[in-house]
Amino acid sequence: MNMNRMQRLLTSTIVILGAFALASTAVAAPKQSHHNGQQLLGARIKTNGEHVIDKKGKFTASVQVSNGKVAGVHVKHATKGDVAVTKYKTNKKMAGLDGPLYASMGQDQYLGVTYIGYSYIDDYGNEQIYWFPYDMILDGVTGAIDYVPAS
Repeated sequence: MNMNRMQRLLTSTIVILGAFALASTAVAAPKQSHHNGQQLLGARIKTNGEHVIDKKGKFTASVQVSNGKVAGVHVKHATKGDVAVTKYKTNKKMAGLDGPLYASMGQDQYLGVTYIGYSYIDDYGNEQIYWFPYDMILDGVTGAIDYVPAS
């Protein structure tokens, strides 16, 4: 009888630990990756047309340039085709030369400049965002929503 009790205790412990493991993976928030779109586009801003700026797995991000301004960002999946792109606006510089740029004390750096970000969600649920200064965007903040960083 004591052996039966130990076996039930061991089984219930394993089930409870498994439930906690599943719950912790389900709670993990998707990651946001910030990219400097201006740097990725570089001198190609002077050439009209579509320019590939980044490839992440099966996703290819390209920028449509018209008269020295970004007319839009398009993302294409290798097998699924066009991917929905969300347009954000913020007054904080989210992408530095090597990723997010933060001021001291963990605060986002406020520079008094508006930035426009174009984002998509990759196959892993992570958000990839390409940031450009407002003055590089052809239609400005039209259609852009306020950016709220994930906690």
